Amino acid sequence: MAQTPRHTPSAAGAASWSIDAPEIRSAGRDLLSLALIDARNHTLHLLTLYEEALGSEALAVPPVPEEEGVVPPVWLAGHIGWFAEWWIGRNTQRAFGIDCPVRPTRLAAIEPSADDWWNPAHSSPGRRWSADLPYLGQTKAYLLETLESTLELLEHAAETDAGLYFYRLALFHEDLRGEQFVVMAQTLGLPLGIEQAPIAVTREPLLVPATRWELGLPESGFAFAQERAVHHIDVPEFEIDAQPVTWNQYIEFVDDGGYDREELWHPEGWRWLAAQVEGRRGPRHVEQIGVARHGTGGSVLQHRFGATVRAAGHHSAVHLSWWEADAWARWAGRRIATEVEWEIAAHTAARRGFRWADVHEWTAGTLQPWPGFRADPWSAGGEFDPVAAFGRARVLRGASFATRARLRSPRRRSFALPERDDGFFGFRTCAL
Repeated sequence: MAQTPRHTPSAAGAASWSIDAPEIRSAGRDLLSLALIDARNHTLHLLTLYEEALGSEALAVPPVPEEEGVVPPVWLAGHIGWFAEWWIGRNTQRAFGIDCPVRPTRLAAIEPSADDWWNPAHSSPGRRWSADLPYLGQTKAYLLETLESTLELLEHAAETDAGLYFYRLALFHEDLRGEQFVVMAQTLGLPLGIEQAPIAVTREPLLVPATRWELGLPESGFAFAQERAVHHIDVPEFEIDAQPVTWNQYIEFVDDGGYDREELWHPEGWRWLAAQVEGRRGPRHVEQIGVARHGTGGSVLQHRFGATVRAAGHHSAVHLSWWEADAWARWAGRRIATEVEWEIAAHTAARRGFRWADVHEWTAGTLQPWPGFRADPWSAGGEFDPVAAFGRARVLRGASFATRARLRSPRRRSFALPERDDGFFGFRTCAL
């Protein structure tokens, strides 16, 4: 495990919650300090795993097209420290919280070249692969320095949602980037020794009664912009899968010519499929998929962190784009679950077998602002900017095995463009 910074806060008052609990969104200074240290240690641990997998401190990986979602690991690590310093250590108006200006008055960075190296607005995707970026040792030192600064400032922050907003943001940003490290390792074929837990047997679909449901998170505590604005919606009775679509189910679609039948695909999805590597007949990272020639069931050979493994048939199908999920649902005579249906079932049907948290799950429709949506000061123009994604991206619910526990909330609302298949993405369906 990586070195813990010298500055270790008291755990007094933090015993009622765990740093791994989703309630950390409302945590005060003491617990938040512990969580920030945990997040930074996790980042440093992931860097150690990368170093072991690549056999070099340089962490050199081949340049990958931007749409593949891969950035140089050392750049991503430095960006994590830069982000916290940009919005906390250098932000003279951090105490305003979500009311902070998009371009607040800022102080100089600890590292004079920090903006040139790690600010996405200054460093183009090509620049990030430049050889003149700092090496791993320098980057780790910067990570420890920025954490030390963050913790010192946190000691004097107001115990209010505004006063703690950017500290909570820095925590969840680092957690999101931690999962990005794992996704990149899968894309690059690097063995990190990270695997999902065994999955129980599958269950039959569940019938959920009609209800009036409250969507959205309240103003108290931290929330991403697309999660805000509490509102109510009436939802009729629905039948929903107890678990995401499994490999055994997906094999049948492939074996029935699902990737060759244009009538099953949304027009944009069919164009996406045609633009993929010639002959693609299965999800990303799948080497072979189809019904077994002898006996029953099917077979999926999957590239998983650099090794070719046989996927368990009852495990969730993964690395699927929204277009593939939509095509499967059409083929099966079902539909992708809506996000409100997903959330209701996650809250009310867990004791009846509703299972989630092994894959992020695509939901129906496009990402839209909820009534009363309010933009935040930090995500504008970035990859987490919901405004730029409205009407284009699809909502993802749930979590994957690579998601930090404190981000595993049935109310979490993330999103991605429908063609993305690099993440640990799956889906579940409802009856028509």
